[in-house]
This record gives sequence, structure tokens and C-alpha cells, in this order.
Amino acid sequence: MRPLLREFLLFGMVGVAGFVADTAVLYLFRDSVGNYWARTISFPCAVFVTWILNRNLTFRSKSSNKAPWHEFVHYFAMMIAGGAVNYLTYAALVTWSPTVRQFPVFGVAAGSVAGMFVNYLQLRLGMYKYAKNAISR
Repeated sequence: MRPLLREFLLFGMVGVAGFVADTAVLYLFRDSVGNYWARTISFPCAVFVTWILNRNLTFRSKSSNKAPWHEFVHYFAMMIAGGAVNYLTYAALVTWSPTVRQFPVFGVAAGSVAGMFVNYLQLRLGMYKYAKNAISR
């Protein structure tokens, strides 16, 4: 049970780093393109940051022998479901809450928490299978 808890805690810490990257890029672009479009820019940046950190910290022992760009494409594809939950949560809060519209960091936080559970489950199950297939060849 301890390795699983350690892995989940590392995943959460990487998520915080992704949240910081997401929020920083969102605030960088929101004045020029608005809250919704800025998030479509910031989310892929956060995915890239979390991929680098998860690959080198959280799931280091489960990385495959595939080229890094191939792993990133696989990782990004896996983030789509969590990203959809994340963005829908964010967009709903920005739309219906004047406070979140003014301070979208709250929407990013809520979306990140909602998407984190989906992403963790996908990574936990998907990367294990991915690594196991690479080892068994």
C-alpha cells in the first residue's frame, strides 16, 4: 500500500506544478484572448509540464522504451478525458460565477481537482499496461 500512496502523493505534487504552469499561462494570455481561449492555450502547457515531471518522478519505474515524443503523444491522448472534465468545470464556473470570471485561478483549481482523479486512474492503469507490454517484448 505504501508505494501506491507515495505514487499518488507524487502525482498530486506534480499536479500542483501543472496547476502553477496552467495558471501562469492563463493569466499571461487572458487579457488578449479572454478566459476561455487562454485556457485552451494554458492546458496543453500544463500537460507538457506534468508529463515531464510524471515521467521523471512519479512513474519513472514504469516508463517504456518508446521515444519520448511517442510517450508524450500517448500521455496527451490519455489526458483528453481528464482535460475535458477539467475544462468543463472551469468553463461552467467562469460562466456562472462573477468571482471566478474575475479570478479564474479558482476555476483552474476546481477543474484541476476534478480532472486529477480521472487522469490518475488512467495513468495508473494505462502506463502500467504500457510499461508491462514494453517489458514483455
